[in-house]
Amino acid sequence: MKIKRIETFSTQYVGFVRITAEDGTQGLGQVSTYHSDITSTVLHRQVAPYVLGVDFDDIDALTDRVIEREHKFPGSYMKRALGGLDTAIWDLRGKAAGLPVVSLLGGTPGKLRAYASSMKRDITPAAEAERFKRLRDQFGFDAFKFRIAAEYGHDVDEWPGRTEEIVPTIRKALGDKVSLLVDANSGFSPKRAIEVGSLLRDNGIEHFEEPCLYWELEQTKEVTDTLDIAVTGGEQDCEIPTWRHMIEMRAVDVVQPDILYLGGISRTLRVCAMARAAGLPVTPHSANLGLVTLFTMHLLRAIEGAGKYLEFSIEGPDYYPWQEGLFVKSPYAVEDGMVTVSNEPGWGVEIDPEWLARSSYQVSEVA
Repeated sequence: MKIKRIETFSTQYVGFVRITAEDGTQGLGQVSTYHSDITSTVLHRQVAPYVLGVDFDDIDALTDRVIEREHKFPGSYMKRALGGLDTAIWDLRGKAAGLPVVSLLGGTPGKLRAYASSMKRDITPAAEAERFKRLRDQFGFDAFKFRIAAEYGHDVDEWPGRTEEIVPTIRKALGDKVSLLVDANSGFSPKRAIEVGSLLRDNGIEHFEEPCLYWELEQTKEVTDTLDIAVTGGEQDCEIPTWRHMIEMRAVDVVQPDILYLGGISRTLRVCAMARAAGLPVTPHSANLGLVTLFTMHLLRAIEGAGKYLEFSIEGPDYYPWQEGLFVKSPYAVEDGMVTVSNEPGWGVEIDPEWLARSSYQVSEVA
């Protein structure tokens, strides 16, 4: 099977990809969010020339070929563009077989436990606690993640004392029966992260995400080696050799690849295999309600070594206005703290035609 056409529908914030094979079958994917209009241009200019008219049975070989041909352009934009191609191919495969992607990956449709993931740092601890209690009562969440430190704050908090206040505030508000996770977004030095680790331990926090500058793996490893709570990370990393090094040195206790930052399902499966061999669980990063969360749902229902829960953003139009009106029917219903992977073929989702009509359109096809 060969790709005949690649189409993109994008805004600055989100971009969808539709591929058409030579037999007319189609698949839907998504490039990564943020500057998606630029990523779509990268897809057409630097990916499409190497994949149009080329067999795509072996996605790993196809994406590796693109990376090698465009060796002067490593890094994030190339992987974000490849993620759009990869996820569209998986959708096409599923639709052709009449199966959901999870089944192609060796799993089954069904339910997944989700944790309610806050993206906000400008929220007071008291307001965050009240928000979590409402979500617990409305949707049944029994796991929550909130923000500590300041993003890349170099030990300067969002405001003085916020980290020390929010950790016990959330625990007291929700009680001992819920799981609590925190994300520092590269905000601490190792020394400060280890100090905060004592506060986290005393309040039963079970997941300490990205404590130090993410590219400084030795800093993170120092925290991991010192603390007895799970230190997690990897969402930003998109190069396979970096992942290999991170896992081999055991810089983290839990790996967190982002399917669309990393370059798609197939490249993420490589990371999952390395993590499984090292005995490290996989709790992917999926911090918005574009398609990355749906892709992650299918992955987690299929892989060995999946972590305990799915990251599920709780932010609405005030934080992510671009999420509104994307789908004909949202795949993200939450009941009893669980989401459901359906048995619909492919990803089982349809983009709203009105959204597509408003987007910026590009096409590349075999002459």
